[in-house]
Amino acid sequence: MGLEMRGITLKPSISLNSLLLNPNSLYGSTRIGLKRTPLLVVASVSSSSSASIITHDQSLSLGHSTRPDFPILHQEVNGRKLVYLDNAATSQKPLAVLKALQSYYEEYNSNVHRGMHYLSAKATDGYELARKKIAAFINAKESTEIIFTRNATEAINLVAYSWGLSNLKAGDEIILTVAEHHSAIVPWQLVAQKTGAVLKFVSLTDEVPDAMQLLELLSRKTKLVVVHHVSNVLASTLPIVDIVRSAHSVGAKVLVDACQSVPHMVVDVQSLDADFLVASSHKMCGPTGVGFLYGKEELLAGMPPFLGGGEMIADVYLDHSTYADPPSRFEAGTPAIGEAIGFGAAIDYLSGIGMQIIHDYEVELADYLYGKLASVPKVRIYGPKPTQTVRRAALCSFNVENIHPTDIATFLDQQHGVAIRSGHHCAQPLHRHLGTNASARASLYFYNTKEDVDLFIEALDDTIAFFSSFTRR
Repeated sequence: MGLEMRGITLKPSISLNSLLLNPNSLYGSTRIGLKRTPLLVVASVSSSSSASIITHDQSLSLGHSTRPDFPILHQEVNGRKLVYLDNAATSQKPLAVLKALQSYYEEYNSNVHRGMHYLSAKATDGYELARKKIAAFINAKESTEIIFTRNATEAINLVAYSWGLSNLKAGDEIILTVAEHHSAIVPWQLVAQKTGAVLKFVSLTDEVPDAMQLLELLSRKTKLVVVHHVSNVLASTLPIVDIVRSAHSVGAKVLVDACQSVPHMVVDVQSLDADFLVASSHKMCGPTGVGFLYGKEELLAGMPPFLGGGEMIADVYLDHSTYADPPSRFEAGTPAIGEAIGFGAAIDYLSGIGMQIIHDYEVELADYLYGKLASVPKVRIYGPKPTQTVRRAALCSFNVENIHPTDIATFLDQQHGVAIRSGHHCAQPLHRHLGTNASARASLYFYNTKEDVDLFIEALDDTIAFFSSFTRR
């Protein structure tokens, strides 16, 4: 059933249930657009697994056109209109995903793979359909190459403890960059302690991980390369195809942290040829508590279980057990069924827009954000300057001279309703390398607009003026 998208006006005391049953109850009548964006959005998979098609107004920018799908964005925080710029930490969820979650729990809540009754069969179909959607989204060869995990962190730990402990020995080398997320560093530190493997770190050049240094570090001792696709601090992108090709030439495997790329651009694992790739649902319009590991079929088939329990076995005896084939081998116990189904709905939603359309729009937003923020006095932005050949992700980590980033984030929230992140962003080694303990970070998604950026900059100017007034006294 079609759903007309117009401008949006928040109405008080509206329940989630009534919102899901009648999404039009949120919408007003007018909206001013910036840029024409042809757009069709596929909403959530309903209880009958049929997709609803939503046609957005093509005269609006992508941000303006999709904002009505996200009820959380249409509220006031501390007396101001919410400006949500913390998308690198977690994204917001469209009505399509909320509806999919509600449908599962209201209509066919049951365990998967185990029951012969109608509800269990329907839940199993929904759960496995979500796996197929993810596989298609990243162009995996088979859906069996997709392992559901709690998040990308668990996915990396799965590789570390299953593949790592089975394949690494003393003297083997693991190459990472200083810009990796903690979840891509700590598991390998633990594995190195157990196996005697050696971690080697690539430094920065011009505030970008030095890809040439990475290639120079490769040798026959290299068994694994662990790299991000897009940095959650520097907004830079690594040449994964070149890295994978060179790593494979010395017999090394490659694990890609794609948490900041899969939600924002076309990612084709067959073209990248990475051996492992991880991402999280909650950064791509899906529920929290579910993510995935992509692994090449032949690698997964040779890996031992990560956790033991129900679902991951073939047969259990008192003195030994045999194990199921992947992906079941790595999904012990009752999974996050509703969350996986909601993840599938998020995939439908993003696919309906088109990842190339999302990426192109975000490149425009990224340039706009960088230009506006760079014009603010006493601001240092980390990462590369955007050019015709260097494209930044739609985020900026920054510091303001003599003002702590936590003070900036707190003032922006309490006085202006602007939500940004402050801290080390789970990248302490990188921050030390940059000569700072922490930074502020504004990060955008496709439902953000240039007006959001303008409101952020206006609020930041006021924030700087407020704290600077104390230093002038």
